[in-house]
Amino acid sequence: MSSPYRVFGVELSPFSVKIRSYFRYKQIPHEWVVRNASSMADYQKYAKIPIVPLVVTPDEEALQDSTPIMERMDAFFPDPSTHPDEPITRFLSLLLEEFGDEWGNKWMFHLRWAREEDQLSAGGRIAATMAPPGDEGARTAIREKVVERMTGRGFFVGSNEVTAPQIEASFRSSLELLDRHLADRPYLFGGRPSWGDFGLWGQIYNAWTDPTGAAWVEAAAPSVLAWIHRMLNPTNEGEFESWATLSDTLMPFLSEQVGALFCPWTVANAEAMATGAQEFSVELAGQTFTQQPQKYHAKSLKTLRENYAAVADKSGLDPVLEAAGCLSALQG
Repeated sequence: MSSPYRVFGVELSPFSVKIRSYFRYKQIPHEWVVRNASSMADYQKYAKIPIVPLVVTPDEEALQDSTPIMERMDAFFPDPSTHPDEPITRFLSLLLEEFGDEWGNKWMFHLRWAREEDQLSAGGRIAATMAPPGDEGARTAIREKVVERMTGRGFFVGSNEVTAPQIEASFRSSLELLDRHLADRPYLFGGRPSWGDFGLWGQIYNAWTDPTGAAWVEAAAPSVLAWIHRMLNPTNEGEFESWATLSDTLMPFLSEQVGALFCPWTVANAEAMATGAQEFSVELAGQTFTQQPQKYHAKSLKTLRENYAAVADKSGLDPVLEAAGCLSALQG
């Protein structure tokens, strides 16, 4: 395999930058290809579905969906490892990667499209990649279409007038909890990045590129801000820590965000999909959260449960998951 991998993506896609950060850390030879007007024909040649990231291997195989891409690359490039050796932290890393992809995406999408200043910022940056260079009229027209389309898709992440305060409170609380945790270590699980870092970071980084997200991060979370910058080109700065040294500051995040919000939400979503419901409501930390069910979320919960079932020795893991409020959701 003489040619490098090609990673088609865009900066405003949390899943694209997640994979780019992963490739950079693994030092996998690759070319970052911005999906724009000039690269669209090449992208469409390989893409099976119209999403990014798209990874084209040296053998011209097309890979899509960020988590399966990392699974595939781990098999080819096992070192440096992005999985803690300890069974507890290894699974928690997978859990946080899933949390980032599914619940963290609510933060990013809502913050990007709920307020006019964020809409114009993101819409303008997207339009700049699609319009002919120097054509300001085309850029403005594309920006208006992008904003119109995306502001009408809040249902996809459950963003609406009722849930908006819940999503924003979750993001701001997470910043505070993560800031305390990251004050004493460069990455979530110690001296090197894990799957949990890549999944959570892609969403928070993208939120930070927008005006509202940037203001909230920079005002309240200096350690998170340093981690955001660090994860753009992560390096190995030490070993993974054990749960014993992580628990004091990571458990509050696990219990308040993953156990209290994400786990009951993803179970309710899966149940709604199974019954064919058009909408579902679930009590999250004493408040009702309502949205349309999403097929992919149900599929990813199934995979997460399979990963949990595959843990050979759960004697240390189960008490942690029980304390965090996650165990019943994972046991199904």
